[in-house]
Amino acid sequence: MMPIFFDWEKAEKHLSKDKKLESLIKKHGRIKLDESKGDLFYDLIDTIISQQLSGKASATIFSRFQKLFASKKFPTPKDILKVSDEKIRACGISFAKIKYIKGLSQAILDGSLNLEKLPLLSDKEVIIELIKIKGIGRWTAEMFLMFSLKRMDVFSVGDLGLRTAVSKLYKIEREDLKGIGKISLKWSPYRTIASRYLWKSLD
Repeated sequence: MMPIFFDWEKAEKHLSKDKKLESLIKKHGRIKLDESKGDLFYDLIDTIISQQLSGKASATIFSRFQKLFASKKFPTPKDILKVSDEKIRACGISFAKIKYIKGLSQAILDGSLNLEKLPLLSDKEVIIELIKIKGIGRWTAEMFLMFSLKRMDVFSVGDLGLRTAVSKLYKIEREDLKGIGKISLKWSPYRTIASRYLWKSLD
């Protein structure tokens, strides 16, 4: 299944049926979606590094990581496996995340994860493939679907920011995952777009 190319006007019309989202759409206008560099390996490494970190902190650490490699291009899986854990740790990346990054690199080299195949899979199939890799959980896979594969109907109840935004707007407990998931269903098939507005509401 390839990424869904959507009509903004149709998405806005659908999401605006929810008055709370309608107010966010009017306030923020259309949100830019193109954040992927088109390199799925790059995106997965970036997402692993950003786990449990603020945007600013993860960007700093990711930049240090890239500077470890002499090439102007992003390192290949083979390049990463050649670098010692200690050198990567000096960038501010935990040993656990180093293990995940190298595990991902090895999976790509040995063919147990085929990145080129992922855009052809359904959302559910992409998640199943990615969570086979240690360190890539459902949240990471869902962020990958949203930002890298540009899938338009993804909502992550595992994302604290989204739960916080829904909790504030809809007066529901932040830990009520079932209730929050149920609220998100009415935004389908544009839950990714709804998520962008929810994140924006926290700025």
